Amino acid sequence: MSAIVHWNTVYLGRAVDHLRRQGRIIRAEVLKHVSPLSWEHINLTGTYAWGEKPSLIDGFRPLRLPQPFARAA
Repeated sequence: MSAIVHWNTVYLGRAVDHLRRQGRIIRAEVLKHVSPLSWEHINLTGTYAWGEKPSLIDGFRPLRLPQPFARAA
C-alpha cells in the first residue's frame, strides 16, 4: 500500500505541476482535499498483458489529459 500511495503522490504532483504550467491556479485549500490513497485504477490481482513497450518520458507514462469540453450554446 505504501508503494501505491507514493506512486499516486508522485503522479498527482506531476498533474498539478502540468496544470500550473498551463496557467491554472491550484489553491492549497483545494489540494488538501486530494488524496493519493485510492487504488481502483491499479490492477492488483488481475491478468497482466505485456504487449508493446510503453512510451515513457523521464521514466513516467505521460499524464492522461482530458479532451477539451464542448460548450453548449
